[in-house]
Amino acid sequence: MGKKIYHLSTCNTCQKILKELEPLDGFELQDIKSAPITEAQLEEMHSLSHSYEALFSKRAMLFRQRGLHEQELGETDFKNLILDHYTFLKRPVIVVDNEIFIGNSKKTVETAKEAIHS
Repeated sequence: MGKKIYHLSTCNTCQKILKELEPLDGFELQDIKSAPITEAQLEEMHSLSHSYEALFSKRAMLFRQRGLHEQELGETDFKNLILDHYTFLKRPVIVVDNEIFIGNSKKTVETAKEAIHS
């Protein structure tokens, strides 16, 4: 699967994490706002995470604005919402060969950093 980071260049948290993970030799960085994720890319992430919900950000402002917090959402809903708007992807998503690290928790970032530099 290679080495790839899906991030949002306008997100301060993403920028801070990318700095923390440097050097990122051999990594492809994809700004999901200027280069939206494709269905194939999302399915690749899903093949590693086994869950669209795990890739979904319930913190996105649109989540409440669209009243989604009041609905029962299933895997297909999470997939379609992520493809519909970049804000629904939990960021960053870091792929290191066959491992995936989703989100910005301290533990996730530490584990990703170990995988990148091992």
